[in-house]
Amino acid sequence: MATTLHSADAHLTASAQLAAMLSGAAVVALTGQRSFLRIAGPDAARWLNGMVTNNLQSLLPGEGNYNFLLNAQGRILGDCTIYREPVAGQPAFRLETDTAQIETIHQHLDKFIIMDDVELSDVTESRNGILLAGPRAVSILQCLTLPVGQFATLRLQPTLWNAAPLDILHTYSPLLPRIELWSDPATIQRLAAAIREAGASAISPEALEQLRVIEGTPRYGADIRNSEAAHDLPQETSPIGVQSRALHFAKGCYLGQEIVERIRSRGNVHRSFSGFALTGSLPEPGTVLAAESKPAGELTSVASIHVPKAGPATSSIAERTASSPVQIALGYVRREALDRNLILTYPGGSATPIALPYPIPIAII
Repeated sequence: MATTLHSADAHLTASAQLAAMLSGAAVVALTGQRSFLRIAGPDAARWLNGMVTNNLQSLLPGEGNYNFLLNAQGRILGDCTIYREPVAGQPAFRLETDTAQIETIHQHLDKFIIMDDVELSDVTESRNGILLAGPRAVSILQCLTLPVGQFATLRLQPTLWNAAPLDILHTYSPLLPRIELWSDPATIQRLAAAIREAGASAISPEALEQLRVIEGTPRYGADIRNSEAAHDLPQETSPIGVQSRALHFAKGCYLGQEIVERIRSRGNVHRSFSGFALTGSLPEPGTVLAAESKPAGELTSVASIHVPKAGPATSSIAERTASSPVQIALGYVRREALDRNLILTYPGGSATPIALPYPIPIAII
């Protein structure tokens, strides 16, 4: 049974849905989009810490962090958020990632269980999820008697709602609170309806994608690649801060660490992940950037967004939606082009590197 959200706001454009999210709260289904692995066993903490780029052994019960999985050449094979379960006894972990990655990550981890007492289990089945995002997200859940606090760290918080087990996940949130809720399908169906009744808008995945681009959050498979055409390194994700979230340089050995340390000791990589403001026609993802008539990078995600105007939460969606869209992209650019401040062009327009998140007004609640 998949989570079905009411489509009362389906008449709104993705940009209007984005404005609704930034001015209050919005809910979107996650079922089928995100998947989970549980890693348990006496050796789980030590073994898993040697498979990912961040420090899991420092996590307190309930805390989480963002990680890359690398191959021996230091290339990114996948990304995930890993939470330590808040249970007594030996540590167990919950790994969350895009559904498109879960099988590859499961197989990759399973291959390296040799003499370790570790058990991997896919715990996605029979669980549905929704994401609640926006400045009113916490207050709406508190009105539903859910114990949601203002956490600064990623956190897994098991609780009960109407006597049903419910997992609350505080997820990465560079602009506004983002809270995932996971339970059995019937509970999530009722909870989604209650959240809508409390004032949250129902939005589309397209609006959530616009938020992702505004935030500058890369998506594996689009902005972080491991294919014949592109093999991305952790330090190449640095300027927008992905590296700082995913890498821990004092945790000890892990798969791919030698290459990561070699790059750190020798200095910068040759290209960097960046945000871009586009002028001209809207290009397709994969469009090559040029500087001085030579290839200088490429665009990996593009979006045309009606950026909401500043205003109180009581403003209407029409009042908060700008008339002219801005064109924003994510992608890679050679360090030489950045250091020399060269003009970047593509067929039909130009791209100017910018810092992300994009400066966008959030309504004061």
